[in-house]
Amino acid sequence: MDYTLRFVILYFMIQAMFGHYRVSTLLIWEEVQLLIKSHLCFYMASLLLIPIGKRVLYLLLFNLLITFLMFIFDVFISRTIRILLRNYAKERVLIIGTGKEAQQLGHVVKTNRFSLMEVVGYVDVNDKELFPRIHQSIEVEGDIYPVKDLVKVIEQQDIDTAIIAIPNASRKQMDHFMSILYNKVEKIKYLPRTSGMVTFDTKVQDFDGMLVISTAKGKTTKGALIMKRLIDIAGGLAGMIILLPLYFYVRKKNHANGDYDPIFFTQERIGKNGKPFKIYKFRTMVPNAETVLEKLMEENPEIREEYETNKKLRNDPRITAAGKVLREKSLDEFPQFINVIKGEMSMVGPRPYLPREIKDMGIYYNSVIGCTPGVTGMWQSHGRSDVSFDDRLKMDDYYYRNWTIWLDLTILIKTVKMVFKGEGAL
Repeated sequence: MDYTLRFVILYFMIQAMFGHYRVSTLLIWEEVQLLIKSHLCFYMASLLLIPIGKRVLYLLLFNLLITFLMFIFDVFISRTIRILLRNYAKERVLIIGTGKEAQQLGHVVKTNRFSLMEVVGYVDVNDKELFPRIHQSIEVEGDIYPVKDLVKVIEQQDIDTAIIAIPNASRKQMDHFMSILYNKVEKIKYLPRTSGMVTFDTKVQDFDGMLVISTAKGKTTKGALIMKRLIDIAGGLAGMIILLPLYFYVRKKNHANGDYDPIFFTQERIGKNGKPFKIYKFRTMVPNAETVLEKLMEENPEIREEYETNKKLRNDPRITAAGKVLREKSLDEFPQFINVIKGEMSMVGPRPYLPREIKDMGIYYNSVIGCTPGVTGMWQSHGRSDVSFDDRLKMDDYYYRNWTIWLDLTILIKTVKMVFKGEGAL
């Protein structure tokens, strides 16, 4: 009984030290990362409480089991509490801006169940008299208010937090917004102007009064690489199990349509350090698809322009009936788990590019070949087919410079969610 009491007290003390018992706005990834760290710390600390004796091994395993169960329970409880308290503890948010950044910000707030924020509306800053040099397209959906009514909207809608989503605003324009918002809302946040993408491994530092943002690639430890490979092996084996019934489904569907060509096809792609390898995929197109593509591009200049720009066709006439189903759910990628088991690919990484795309990769080539290509990656989990070729390269460059295990796990979870929802199919 004495051991159990100390065990419980230690658990709640460590959770409190990690800031678990607080009501604040977090993304689910941040909450899960926090819980993993706190429970690992708890398990290591609990070992000190185990009395020396014959039951040491039993208590070690018991502690491990209890720690794992408490982790699962805490994730569920954290999510449930935030959903139940959302209407009472949420912040009423007004986003100043209507462009792409405002749209993305609003989407994250609305789809993140861990967030305790509610977007009340957006402010249109397109005003030639107040801001003649600011022009934003209307990318958002919801209530949109003119910038001249900003103060009135804050008072009428009882706004708690204002977020300025105008990264290209000048210092003078930002000062103007700050002067309006000062003492009008509890919190003021803004999206800074950055020349690159800033997320997981970015560090913001106070460098003697100057804001310094670091996105440089740090040294990757051997332990992290071993962990990544273990995740690849586990994911690869799970994928191979699912691959078997998919193979027979595609085979039956193709034969029903008179297509007796091979189910799989291989294609040369660029691997780590520029080494070429053969990638495995379900064949989702008619036989001799490359020949058909060349003919289509010769006959239709619009098709040529679309393919040379995006390296794919939105409504590709070469796709088979089975291929259409596979692509809608991204199941055509499952044979790539063979490449994962072989070590040629990873579960998460840059897109496996074609050799002919090297000339279009420019300065991003070294970043792309700096890590193992993945079955999924930044661009698949952030829009997938809706992302342009240049944006894919920028995301892959970001992945190379900011890789962590947490980033991999987040991308995997987001990819699974998008596949089941059928969003942005390839």
